[in-house]
Amino acid sequence: MADSPPDRQPAIRVTTMPADANPYGDIFGGWLMSQMDMAAGLVASRHSHGRAVTIAVEGMKFHAPVAVGDEVSVFAELVKVGRTSMTIDVQAWRRARHSEESCLVTQAQFVFVAIDEHRHPRPVEAPAVTAS
Repeated sequence: MADSPPDRQPAIRVTTMPADANPYGDIFGGWLMSQMDMAAGLVASRHSHGRAVTIAVEGMKFHAPVAVGDEVSVFAELVKVGRTSMTIDVQAWRRARHSEESCLVTQAQFVFVAIDEHRHPRPVEAPAVTAS
C-alpha cells in the first residue's frame, strides 16, 4: 500500500457531505465508487476522444473509512489500451479537513470501452511511445 498520494493533480477532489454518509457518519462505498468511476471516465473519454462506458471494475479494495467532512482526492491513470478498451488504475485518498496527512482509502482498476454514436464499440489509439 502506498504511503503518499501520487505526485500529480487528482482527476477529482471533493469534500464529503452528510448526504453521502450512513447514520454513523461513514461515507457510503457506493458513493466513493461513483467518484472513482467519474475520474476514470474523464481519463477514458479524453484518451478516446469521445464517449466511453464502464464495462468492468476489477480488484476493488477498501482500506480505510471516509468520514463526513473529509477531502477525497481521486487519482486515475491510463495503464493499458486495447483495440476498443482502456484500463485505468484508480486510487482514492482521504485527508481530514484540518490535517495534512493523507490516507489511501480504496483502489481498483476500471475498464472502459469507447463507443460510437450508435453505442457500438469503436477503436481507440494506443498511447504515443516516447523515446527515453
